[in-house]
Amino acid sequence: MSTLAASSVVQRNGRAVAAEELAPLAFAGYAHFTAMQVRGGRIRGLDLHLERLRVASVELFGRALPGDRVRSYLRAALEGGPGDVSLTATVYSPAGEFTVAGAEVEPEVLVRTGPAASGPEGPLALAAVEHERMLPAVKHVGEVAKTYFLRQAVGQGFDDAAFVDRRGRLSEASIWNLAFWDGTAVVWPVAEMLSGITMTIVRRQLDRLGIPQRTQEITLSGLPALSGAVVMNSWTPGVAVHRIGAVPLPEAPSFVALLHRAYQAEPLTKP
Repeated sequence: MSTLAASSVVQRNGRAVAAEELAPLAFAGYAHFTAMQVRGGRIRGLDLHLERLRVASVELFGRALPGDRVRSYLRAALEGGPGDVSLTATVYSPAGEFTVAGAEVEPEVLVRTGPAASGPEGPLALAAVEHERMLPAVKHVGEVAKTYFLRQAVGQGFDDAAFVDRRGRLSEASIWNLAFWDGTAVVWPVAEMLSGITMTIVRRQLDRLGIPQRTQEITLSGLPALSGAVVMNSWTPGVAVHRIGAVPLPEAPSFVALLHRAYQAEPLTKP
């Protein structure tokens, strides 16, 4: 059996899913999800993932599944598999799209695992793109703009794209949060965006480590005053960014190392 097959599982509500059950979901765009790296069968920030799913379910469906049940679905997907995998848990309504399900319709959960990932090495160059996500606080599916702008950026010689809102503020990147360094403190951008789980883990561990942090509206014109930038997501707590648009940035390896140290300080928890 190949490594890919051995580490790949797809389950619906904690059990193996048949092809006919997956077919309607292949065209569905009204759902939300969370993605995580599992190491040794354990997950960093499990409480944050469960809370993300709860809040997003209430926002999209008007109700949420009990956290203990979601945890049981995660356990079922990990049981008997390798200790290190990538895992995505997607929550959707069985009523489907283009309908308003009543309170009696309970959301369902699709859990998929695959090979463990750690992200690119970097440093990365990001194109600056004017874009604002719909429902930015929800990690929802069907976001064609993310891949579209990624493709556009790569075609222009960049590695990925960073988003700039209508007020000229940098918010996030295609599948990444942004973080900056001023030489003393970690600087988090102020804009409408998704607060990533890795971002939240890093912020609370930096607090515990006594590392200064602050928030600030960050524009392209303000980048030269900063001493470094990274992107982060479920793959990694920090990949250096050496350019956004036409503006160069220092790679700041000590900043990247600090973020990785903070992330590693987060305990791993069994679901």
